[in-house]
Amino acid sequence: MRRKRGGGGAEADRRSKASSRPINSNKRRRTTSSSSIVITLVIILGIIIIIISLAYLLYGGSNYTDPDAAAASSIPQLTYQQILTENAQVVSENGSRHFPNPVLAYVTPWNSKGYDLAKVFNSKFTHISPVWYDIKSQGAEFVLEGRHNVDKGWISDLRTKGHALILPRFVLEAIPVAMLKEKKQRAKVIDLIIAECKEMDFDGIVLESWSRWAAYGVLHDPHMRNLALKFIKKLGQAMHSVVVNERSLQLVYVIGPPHSDRLHEYDFGPRDLQILSDAVDGYSLMTYDFSNPQNPGPNAPLKWVRSTMQLLVADGSQNLAQKIFLGLNFYGNDYVLKGVGGGGAILGRDYLSLLEKHKPELKWDKNSGEHFFLYSTDDNDQHVVFYPSLLSIEMRLDEARSWGAGISIWEIGQGLDYFFHLL
Repeated sequence: MRRKRGGGGAEADRRSKASSRPINSNKRRRTTSSSSIVITLVIILGIIIIIISLAYLLYGGSNYTDPDAAAASSIPQLTYQQILTENAQVVSENGSRHFPNPVLAYVTPWNSKGYDLAKVFNSKFTHISPVWYDIKSQGAEFVLEGRHNVDKGWISDLRTKGHALILPRFVLEAIPVAMLKEKKQRAKVIDLIIAECKEMDFDGIVLESWSRWAAYGVLHDPHMRNLALKFIKKLGQAMHSVVVNERSLQLVYVIGPPHSDRLHEYDFGPRDLQILSDAVDGYSLMTYDFSNPQNPGPNAPLKWVRSTMQLLVADGSQNLAQKIFLGLNFYGNDYVLKGVGGGGAILGRDYLSLLEKHKPELKWDKNSGEHFFLYSTDDNDQHVVFYPSLLSIEMRLDEARSWGAGISIWEIGQGLDYFFHLL
């Protein structure tokens, strides 16, 4: 209670006398007890601080950072000028490789720049896969289309400059039901592939069929699914029995990422890796095309890439991770956020043109680990562009290293020239 102004009168005099009396024993004990509690708390707090400090030193606490916080704070600012300048300074390079694991590079006939880059940066690749062939049904027979794409002079140049294996991509377009059910039909397709490898002096093939079989509904039937695996196994065994260029023919098989956070019957999974482990030399995993015009966003979010690998090499298949070529996109996407049309893939030359024209501010999406920028057209359509950067590529190379996996690039003609310095 505060004293009233002008003095406290009798009440004030009573308080003054009370304050001059000696403290009784009960109050003394309470004070002593309170002091002991405070001292005890101080001692306990000191012990806790010492324990935390020791743990910090022993277990490297100074190295721990929150991943998102680190991503946000440690990402250097990237400008459009840097990209234009650094990419323009690229020169031919046949030096040592920086990425130690296998690198499969796709080349497409409709993007001829890839053919030139395959020769310029030949030393960066262990496998080169030109996209040349389709196998189709023709009645009860099978036809192989695409030989007109084959460039023997280009193959000769590649072998002169480096040691990359030449494994053209074969897409199995043939109607699968009859082919998979009948042993003779399966044998015809296998013979067709091996004969082409021998005649054209290939080192093997990259086979794509799983997505086609899923579209036909084959993989939803357990019996047909087993026949599909049996065909791949027979093909790999047959190829391994044939020697070309002083080595057995190799089989790399294309597989897609799961469609959700759990595997479905049509997804390629750990059990399939185990079944085919002796027959298949590698798996080209398509960890890209995460987004689309109907759902604009990043090309291949790093967390999604990681979860895909976790699903695929689970259940004792970790030792097979080294056979996986983790998919790495060298293309980007330009999506329409507001306006007419949905947008789609863009190549390196398109990306450079957008940078020169719009001079955008590049932003970092820490959740996906990708750079992007926004721009508006003359018609006021609003766009977002996700395209690989040196940083986003390096992060995915690190992810592949952590698994002991290789990488498969789709495709080298679509990227920027300075990407190859990271390989």
